[in-house]
Amino acid sequence: MNNLKHKKKYSRTSGLTLIETLVALAIFSLAGLIIFYFFIQSLKTQNYSIEQATAIGEAQRGIETMVKELRETMPADTGAYPIESADQQQLIFYADCDRDSVVEKIRYYLAGSNFVKGITEPTGIPLVYLPQNETNTIISRYVRNEAIAIFSYFNENWPGDNINNPLATPADVDTIKLIHVYLKINVYPERVPMDFDLESDVNLRNMKTNF
Repeated sequence: MNNLKHKKKYSRTSGLTLIETLVALAIFSLAGLIIFYFFIQSLKTQNYSIEQATAIGEAQRGIETMVKELRETMPADTGAYPIESADQQQLIFYADCDRDSVVEKIRYYLAGSNFVKGITEPTGIPLVYLPQNETNTIISRYVRNEAIAIFSYFNENWPGDNINNPLATPADVDTIKLIHVYLKINVYPERVPMDFDLESDVNLRNMKTNF
């Protein structure tokens, strides 16, 4: 009888230990899942920050280059006016962007979420800028402007009463004296609060009204 009682007591103790083990394993597994979740979220946040910083840096360099080129706009080698067309999502002008004493036709435009630069060298006799000779380079990715204007144009009265009233587009190129550039950058567009705005103004006051 004593042996039987001892076995029953041992069996009861063994059952409690098993339950405690299962509970401990459950807690440990839950804690592991929570730690793993936060680890994954941390990696995602870190990757997003790196990609966002890269995209912003890329866009900043692209705008800086574009601003320098716009400040040096000049008549085309064909005699065309320095600015060919000026719209909200596309700007076409002429400048010697590579310092080779030849004036290139430069086109900046939005293609989906890419901000693209197109360059066309003049060819032939007489010189002509052929569309098929245009070479394109993406200068900024993850641009989320969509319907928001990348380019806004102002006349010689800027920044007077029309500071919030840009010229209607396509703008009359003869009246443009200042161009406002605006890019909205976001690697993941669903994260609206994480939009990064890049803005710059290019004063074209050195351009003559007539050539």
